[in-house]
Amino acid sequence: MSDTTTYHTDAGEREQERTDTEETETTPACPECSGSLITDEEHGETVCADCGLVVEEDEIDHGPEWRAFDSSERDSKSRVGAPTTQMMHDKGLSTNIGWQNRDAYGKTLSSSQREKMQRLRTWNERFRTRNSKERNLKQALGEIDRMASALGLPENVRETASVIYRRALSEDLLPGRSIEGVATAALYAAARQAGTPRSLDEIATVSRVEKMELTRTYRYVVRELKLEIQPADPEQYVPRFTSQLELSEEVSRQARDLLSASRDQGVHSGKSPVGLAAAAVYAAALLTNETVTQSEVSEVANISEVTIRNRYKELLEAKGAADA
Repeated sequence: MSDTTTYHTDAGEREQERTDTEETETTPACPECSGSLITDEEHGETVCADCGLVVEEDEIDHGPEWRAFDSSERDSKSRVGAPTTQMMHDKGLSTNIGWQNRDAYGKTLSSSQREKMQRLRTWNERFRTRNSKERNLKQALGEIDRMASALGLPENVRETASVIYRRALSEDLLPGRSIEGVATAALYAAARQAGTPRSLDEIATVSRVEKMELTRTYRYVVRELKLEIQPADPEQYVPRFTSQLELSEEVSRQARDLLSASRDQGVHSGKSPVGLAAAAVYAAALLTNETVTQSEVSEVANISEVTIRNRYKELLEAKGAADA
């Protein structure tokens, strides 16, 4: 019994010594007395708490010299610009002349000064695009932002789409294709990569190109840029459909269960993911006794009611086969 106690005591002492050694190695100590160091932020010094030795002095404070108590005050006092972004042709590094016709003191400009500022805005806008390539990029990124806003896509999708378009422009993929077509293909690919896909019909609705040109351009861009895009998962459409139809979370969960069972039974093969998702939402609403019509689901998913009727029966059969 005593030998065991001695063994545990020795092991505990070794563990404590190892912990003390690690703390000594990682924590900075005073070079004179090995005491602990503290930082005096008011005087910009690092001093020893035991002997008072000043180890460092005249430290640089990288923070602002002002204080702010809310976001609006912080924005008004900040003296730096917005971060760079891929969603602008010049990455947000150029200067914009504001539209407010007021001077630095808030006073309204005279008519002659307003005319002068308008001419300066015009020339500033012209100088922001130095060549045809930048004008092309400016038009395309504006188109991407417009379509993304109409589709309710988040900012990370817009950034990715802008990067894809820049790559297509730098690798000379645009000759023979429209700016709008390549921009739409880039947005569609970015939405697929981000896991927030939109159907081709939805993309074509907000685009200025036909669906056939969109699919052809999309395949070309993906092939030439070697983009890795996974096949669309029907479950990715379910949350959006249930949200737009104002259905409960129980319907969303039931729809995902139906799609999971149908995948195991091989029903997904050769079927449109949008049609499967819409049918799953309709079938899940029936199973949970929530009121929704095929017409309402069809309008949200932008597919025909016939597709919903055919697919939801297949999903229910697959679910029954999986449970059996």
